Amino acid sequence: MKASLPSIPQLYRNVRRVTEVLSILSKYGLAGWLSRINIDFIRDRLKTANGEILARQSLPARVRLALTELGPTFIKLGQLLSTRPDVVGLPLAEELTKLQADVPADDFDKVQEIIEQDQNCKLTDIFSDFEETPIASASIGQVHRAKLLDGSPVVVKVQHHGINRVVDTDLEILAGLSQLAAIVDEFKPYQPVQLAKEMARTMKAELDFDRECRNIQQFRTMFQNDRTIIIPEPVVDRCSPRVLTMRQLEGHKLSESEQFGLNAGQLEKLARRGANAYLKMIFEHGFYHADPHPGNILICDRSLGLLDFGMVGRLSESMREDIESILMAIVTRDVPLLSAIIRRLGDCPLELDEASFSNDLADFVGQYSTQELSHFDMSGALTDFISIVRRYRITLPKEVSMLVKVLVTLEGSARLLNPQFSLMEIMRPYQRILMLKRLSPTRQFRKFRRFYLQLEQLADQTPQRVSNILEQIQKGKFDVHLDHRRLGPTVNRLVLGMMTSALFLGSSFLLSYKVPPLLFPNLSPEATGINNLSILGLTGCIVSIMLGVRLLWAIRKSGNLDQKE
Repeated sequence: MKASLPSIPQLYRNVRRVTEVLSILSKYGLAGWLSRINIDFIRDRLKTANGEILARQSLPARVRLALTELGPTFIKLGQLLSTRPDVVGLPLAEELTKLQADVPADDFDKVQEIIEQDQNCKLTDIFSDFEETPIASASIGQVHRAKLLDGSPVVVKVQHHGINRVVDTDLEILAGLSQLAAIVDEFKPYQPVQLAKEMARTMKAELDFDRECRNIQQFRTMFQNDRTIIIPEPVVDRCSPRVLTMRQLEGHKLSESEQFGLNAGQLEKLARRGANAYLKMIFEHGFYHADPHPGNILICDRSLGLLDFGMVGRLSESMREDIESILMAIVTRDVPLLSAIIRRLGDCPLELDEASFSNDLADFVGQYSTQELSHFDMSGALTDFISIVRRYRITLPKEVSMLVKVLVTLEGSARLLNPQFSLMEIMRPYQRILMLKRLSPTRQFRKFRRFYLQLEQLADQTPQRVSNILEQIQKGKFDVHLDHRRLGPTVNRLVLGMMTSALFLGSSFLLSYKVPPLLFPNLSPEATGINNLSILGLTGCIVSIMLGVRLLWAIRKSGNLDQKE
């Protein structure tokens, strides 16, 4: 129970919110139990706020509805989990992608108060016009149209009033609940503590609009010479941790049903431009827009505009090399290399069946490597890949899981422009580029320089560390700490076996020497053959036999001495 102790103060401090969370979770859990009852008037008792009957919803749908009812922080948790199909499974991950945070907008007075506090001046000193009715309101903030004093149209993203306090409370509750969940075997595969920590980092980052402003500036630098991709310009002196002001982009969202006024050929070009832009972000810069759903992409005449830079992905050079190696292994049908990379990158269980895993990968590679590039189903391939990884309970790094989700979403968004779009066909030229980059002298020099610096650091530190070890040995202070894993049951059964043997042996001596108090002292030995039995010896023998039977049953049940019952 050690894992749960730190969670107690966190849960106690927020007892009212904890009660609300547990009440909602229990309601949706009860709906799962009611769904197994074939009596309609009982099954239909529990409903959502919108009148939907809970017991008639699937488990992933109930999870989505519960997170929606719990509020902004839990909606963000669901959106984070949607990027980890290797942890929660594909059905739940796909359902969580439907999460929408349609949060009621704050009153204009609160919006004005936040802007004036952060900018340290009156609203009229910044904007000549400010629309009081927001054009959108999501979990973190709401968006208003406005005009600067020079008449330039802008959009202003303002955090909801008190959202920091709400998020801090919910994150504390999540941390406490995750520690409690970590001791339950059913929830351990979901890595609740790690997910809660990742959630906290993500939420804190999204609450800092200054960070989003820096992201926008970095993307503008990346695409400053590309007129086909438009990144909104932030008005830096009118941005703060709670307020983000950007130049307004004119266009239609990809999710809208209006006709864009472009023919099929022009739409196909736009789809290819968008895909090429994302591949450039991923494989050249290692920094990419991580939420390419249709609502975040604008059609601006014959260019594409990107919106919402709160969620971004970063790939280190070593991670990019590993992802490139995975793609190359699939293309070249090198199953042993693919298996080795996944096992090195992922967190694999100790009992991983490597032969079966390699066979499933071979089937996967054989199925998709023979498809024509023009008809290659990238989203289907990535979905099957994640299914294999999850089947063998391998947890991938969050960078890989997020990239998989981005590529699947990107292909789906591009097919709104061109139904025959194939992301794999766009990636074909990158195979040669990736190979040339890997063999380029510049990249090899960087790797050699990195290796040399690490070697130099090792050579510099080794003499001092060896000297410290020798000094500790000389003074008799050298300690070796060993972490024995899975030896607890073995040691416990060994000690129990020794105690059982000692008890049986001692009890036998007590019986042999007829140590008092005695049982049946007056019986004739010729009549029954039993007389003068030591009560202590007889009791000890019976107890030792029972302990021995229990120990043998435990060994038989577990199969070997190294497993728990």
